[in-house]
Amino acid sequence: MREAVLAANLALPAHGLVTLTWGNVSGIDRERGLVAIKPSGVPYESMTAEDIVLVDLDGSVVGGERRPSTDTPTHLELYRAREWIGGIVHTHSTWATAWAQAEREIPLLGTTHADLSARPIPLTRPLTEAEVEEDYEGATGRALVQATTEHDCCALVRGHGPFAWGASPAAAVEAAVTLEQVARLALLTTALAPDAPSLADAIRRKHFERKHGRNAYYGQ
Repeated sequence: MREAVLAANLALPAHGLVTLTWGNVSGIDRERGLVAIKPSGVPYESMTAEDIVLVDLDGSVVGGERRPSTDTPTHLELYRAREWIGGIVHTHSTWATAWAQAEREIPLLGTTHADLSARPIPLTRPLTEAEVEEDYEGATGRALVQATTEHDCCALVRGHGPFAWGASPAAAVEAAVTLEQVARLALLTTALAPDAPSLADAIRRKHFERKHGRNAYYGQ
């Protein structure tokens, strides 16, 4: 599991999704109740599998010599709420973060978006001052859960940045890469046509269902 999480973390700079040490990937072993996550503040270029930290679902460190990512409580809230999630990615990638800072969901304008999600990419609600003071990272996770459904694989944290998830750490990275491209295309589209219409429902449904539906036929 540490090797898989290391590989997923190293994929973030390779895809241009992170700057410096920003961002993190985690993965979960549901049978053992353990989460492997990037250590806080460790450069990607020097990171090894031994640096990956193991925590239980209460956040207690059970393996590794490093401190886990400061976003660990956010990851744990998602894992506890969505049994199907096997990996989570958080980045400050440029295009998706721009939408988060503008406090706008990403509208569903084209088929690239529909391949990822059948609805606009949701935006979390504002956190209260009490939530920020008492349990900022945990409250962020709970806001993500509130903003999403079982069928979502990503969302924007208001004023912060994107989170994406999937059945594995590698799948979560793929969702994060796709989300960044969707965010870029949507921003460019709205710059060219501020009143650009949403993608037609029939095409939206077709593109989502052929990749994620019961009778999906995309890929081998």
